[in-house]
Amino acid sequence: MEIVKTKSFRLAVAMTLMCSIAGIYLAKLPYANIIGALVLALLLGILMQLAPEKMRKEASSGMSFISNKFLRLGIILLGFRLDLEKLAAAGVKTILVAALAVAGTITLTYWLSRKFGAEDELAFLSACGCGVCGAAAVMGVSPQITAASEERKRENEVLAVAVVCVMGTVFTLLEIGLKPVLGLTDSQFGIVAGGSLHEIAHAVASGGAFGNISLDSALIMKLSRVILLAPVALIIGYLYQRRTAKVSTIDSTTKTGKLPIPWFLGGFILTSVLGTYLPFSTSLLDALVQVAYIFLGMAMAALGISVNFKVIFKRGGAVFGAAAISSTCLLIFMIIMSKLFF
Repeated sequence: MEIVKTKSFRLAVAMTLMCSIAGIYLAKLPYANIIGALVLALLLGILMQLAPEKMRKEASSGMSFISNKFLRLGIILLGFRLDLEKLAAAGVKTILVAALAVAGTITLTYWLSRKFGAEDELAFLSACGCGVCGAAAVMGVSPQITAASEERKRENEVLAVAVVCVMGTVFTLLEIGLKPVLGLTDSQFGIVAGGSLHEIAHAVASGGAFGNISLDSALIMKLSRVILLAPVALIIGYLYQRRTAKVSTIDSTTKTGKLPIPWFLGGFILTSVLGTYLPFSTSLLDALVQVAYIFLGMAMAALGISVNFKVIFKRGGAVFGAAAISSTCLLIFMIIMSKLFF
């Protein structure tokens, strides 16, 4: 933890904190709220690449710390957003539909990404972002997946976040436009929005466009997907560890790897329990969630400052194509589910 005493860390904190707070405030503006605070922080981080090169180099070690440790702290605090009693009250069918949507979307997005030529690590991250909860899922699953280098890892993270941002924004506008012709009640439309859109910001923007009933349904369904982040990360880590072990077997010097348990997601579950069952005031819970978004925004900004976008633009076609197809399938699935069960 010596890094926190360095000038590099202090400089990195100043740069990323500015981006994170600006992203939170910008996300409150009309139209910008569809993009969301985390993606806005990432975009502001990209703009920070225009800062003097000497400054960016001096802050680089601090940026690595922030994109790693602050990310985990943000995910832990994000658990205070979940109200487990509300999820339980929504019934088994809500959790079951969410689980089917998450599992199907991750599987389809990953399979299509690989078919279209994306590398394994990028396919996993994009699939989890589309299947669970957007940028937070990408960053939550990323520690479970290794890459050829730290630079490659950052490129994969930013590209996966870009995929869920673009797809989520496009499908938010599409669903709002389709609502009058789909014949859905406000509650059913909220279920569709929460079950098919990637970011919480997308679900809020779409569900909120048709009143409080639609918004409440969208949030319940969306949070039913968010709570699956911890088991998804654990399963992805297990699958990836097995795959790595198989590759090692070919070299005949196989060591059985340890399952990479995402302990910080245990903190996510713990804060969900604490936020639900301890007598915290609504204002305190809102403040803790806001702090979570500040830390997550700083991690996103650190990525934006560090990544090489020339490389990313060359590699994006496969995952964007896969995400477009899987997002369409997810939307159709959720429309059918909402009409049958809600």
